[in-house]
Amino acid sequence: MVKSDFNHVRTWVFDLDNTLYPPSVNLFAQIETLMNDYMVRELRVDHAQATKLRKTYWETYGTTLAGLMAEHNLPPDPFLHEVHDIDFSVLSKDPALRAAITALPGRKIVYTNGYKPYAQKVLDACGLDGLFDAIYGVEHAHYRPKPERAAFETIFALDNLDPTHAAMFEDDMRNLVVPHAMGMRTIHVAPTAHPQSHIQHHTANLAAFLSQLA
Repeated sequence: MVKSDFNHVRTWVFDLDNTLYPPSVNLFAQIETLMNDYMVRELRVDHAQATKLRKTYWETYGTTLAGLMAEHNLPPDPFLHEVHDIDFSVLSKDPALRAAITALPGRKIVYTNGYKPYAQKVLDACGLDGLFDAIYGVEHAHYRPKPERAAFETIFALDNLDPTHAAMFEDDMRNLVVPHAMGMRTIHVAPTAHPQSHIQHHTANLAAFLSQLA
C-alpha cells in the first residue's frame, strides 16, 4: 500500500539534520552554542539575550541566520562557516539507511537550511557520501530558508525538479507545508507522529520506511 503511493516519484528530496540521522544525536546542541557565541560577539548581547533572539528568529524567519540578516544586516557566510565548525564524531555510519537510499529509483538530492560544506561532512560521517545526485544548502536559495516558498522554488528550479513527481522527507513539519501545496508526496521523519493535513506519511525509522519503496 505504501509503495503504491510513491510509484510516480522520480526525485527524492531529503532534509539533512534530524532526518538523515536521528535527533537523539543532538548535533544542534553544538551548533546552537556556536550561534549564541557568535551573536554575543556580533550583537553585543549577553548569552540569555542571544538564546532568546536565536529562538525568536528561528520561529519568525525560519532560521536564525535569516533573522540576523533581516534584523541586523549581518553577512551570511561568516556565520555559516563559524556555527557549523563542530565535532562530527558523534555521528555514526548507517549502512541500513545507505542501502535503502541506494535502492530507490530515480534522482536523490539533499536540501538543507545549513550550507553545502557542512552537509557534505554530515553525509561523510553517516556513511552516506556519494549517494546523492546533488546537495543544496541555504546558499543555493540566495540565503532564503525553508519554509519560504521562494526558497523551495529556487532550489527546485535549479535542480529542474518537477514537484508533482517528487517526495520530501523532513523532520520539521512546517517545512512540509509548501512541498505539499506544490504537489509533492510529504513524509514527516520524527520519533512521534503529529497528524497534519499537509503530512501524508510519518516514520520514526527512515531506513525501514524507505525499504518498503524500492
